[in-house]
Amino acid sequence: MTAETMADHWWWRPGWKPGRRFYTWHFTFRAATEVHRLADAYRRGLAEVAGLDLVPDRWLHLTMQGLGFVDEVPEQDARAIADAARRRLAGVAPFELRLHRPEITPEAIRWEAEPSEPPAAVRAAVRAAIADVWDDVPEPADGFAPHVTIAYSNSDGPADPVAHALDAVDAEPATARIERVDLIVLGRDDRMYEWEDFATARLG
Repeated sequence: MTAETMADHWWWRPGWKPGRRFYTWHFTFRAATEVHRLADAYRRGLAEVAGLDLVPDRWLHLTMQGLGFVDEVPEQDARAIADAARRRLAGVAPFELRLHRPEITPEAIRWEAEPSEPPAAVRAAVRAAIADVWDDVPEPADGFAPHVTIAYSNSDGPADPVAHALDAVDAEPATARIERVDLIVLGRDDRMYEWEDFATARLG
């Protein structure tokens, strides 16, 4: 996957507006020192490329499964879904994810996480937990591609400068031990995905 042109990622998608927040399940990497090492190498490599918002360590994430806007989801439902996820994920073993060379998409530079099957199994369990509480599960079941973004595009333009900068980075792959998935309250007001923790479900 290598895009030829970049596009602004930060257009307001349906339902989003300044100040609005969204419940979603993510893997976060707050203690993943190997991922931080790799991310630092690529942030330094991309630092001089115009039109990019580089993701700091604290906001690195792997998007799993959305729940809904906070003003539309009763808090008691969100807590019930978190409890159901804890029960279901007790039977899913922790695992390791590998990140190496990021790829260019039109709106972001991102690592495709490997292997993809364990994150998909966690997402399936989370979706089953949502179905324990709600009749309908939001977002399609198919098409999930686990990835971690290191930079978002904030303008339109050619992808060649990004590709050249990525080619100049020489960094060893990183692994991260995944032992939990977090239900967070997500915002995107300041050209970055930022969040507050709401609940955690541990694996195994």
